[in-house]
Amino acid sequence: MATTEVILREKIENLGAEADVVKVKAGFARNFLIPQGKAFEATRGNLRHLEALKAARAEREAAERAEAQEVANKLNKTKLSFTLETGQGGKAFGSVTSIDIHKKLEEKGIEIDRHAIVLDKAIKNTGKFDVEVKVYTDLLATLKVTVKAAEEEVA
Repeated sequence: MATTEVILREKIENLGAEADVVKVKAGFARNFLIPQGKAFEATRGNLRHLEALKAARAEREAAERAEAQEVANKLNKTKLSFTLETGQGGKAFGSVTSIDIHKKLEEKGIEIDRHAIVLDKAIKNTGKFDVEVKVYTDLLATLKVTVKAAEEEVA
């Protein structure tokens, strides 16, 4: 199988970020990356432009990191409250999932990816919980979640 080296112009999932020199299969480079403008061949002339791409990458990553830090600060201050119906013996009907947490955060005006919420399993108990949110590659925020039992109204 023939491989070739290309320089990426933009971040491509599971391949690399801009200014990375990566080895890919020749057909992938020839048929997808180069025609779409996502990469160019790693020739001597193109390698000279690598420094400009690295500077643009550093600038982009710094801006993303600053934005992620702002979101993390908001999340660390945010407290969410949920109410679950409970039956006899305190058994909960339903649970609090990452989708529920995501919807509550959207209502409060905080936009994050639903998959960034690190929740091993759904919360099925009442109490206070700390839920981690992966805001950036190495930046975690802690979200305070309180789950209460719904009190039945006496008729």
